[in-house]
Amino acid sequence: MAVPRFAIGVVAATLVGFAASSFAGIEPVWIATAGALAFVLHERRPPRAVVGAAEPAFLVFVVGLAIVVRAAGDHGLQSAVDALLPHGDGPLALVAVAAVAALMANLLNNLPATLVVLPVAAAGGTGPVLAMLIGVNVGPNLTYAGSLATLLWRRVLHAHDYETGIGEFLRLGALTVPPILVASTLALWLALQVA
Repeated sequence: MAVPRFAIGVVAATLVGFAASSFAGIEPVWIATAGALAFVLHERRPPRAVVGAAEPAFLVFVVGLAIVVRAAGDHGLQSAVDALLPHGDGPLALVAVAAVAALMANLLNNLPATLVVLPVAAAGGTGPVLAMLIGVNVGPNLTYAGSLATLLWRRVLHAHDYETGIGEFLRLGALTVPPILVASTLALWLALQVA
């Protein structure tokens, strides 16, 4: 199997661009757009194929999901999350923040969960925000619906007539997510103590 050098190069350049963009005052969306454009130009596909690959129906779903969750947040969901989240930046509080964020990601999906949990976590400072980010990034691996990336992955597999077993996915998630969530959050707490 040939090494996809172009793809690796574009991804590496995009990651470096993300890091440099904060120093240059450039919004990350422009770096991501440049990376995507590099792939489009390299593939030389017709515009119809490019639009189809962008999954317009899925994008509408994502926007709709964000709108619904935002409305739910404005009408009590955010208050409920505020009641669930512990306040403080001790190790147990941070693990609890990560766990609540993981639960919300699996119930709502990780991006909408971020919209709901982030404002509440931000009131607690840097530690709770970073713990929330661990929760919405590690936690969604418990279920198919927890992450937009997993939903896209499943769509690609189905498009290539490959099926995945939900039982194995759930079993592996149950075995790996809790220890990784706790270990990552405790490592965060230790890092915050040193900083």
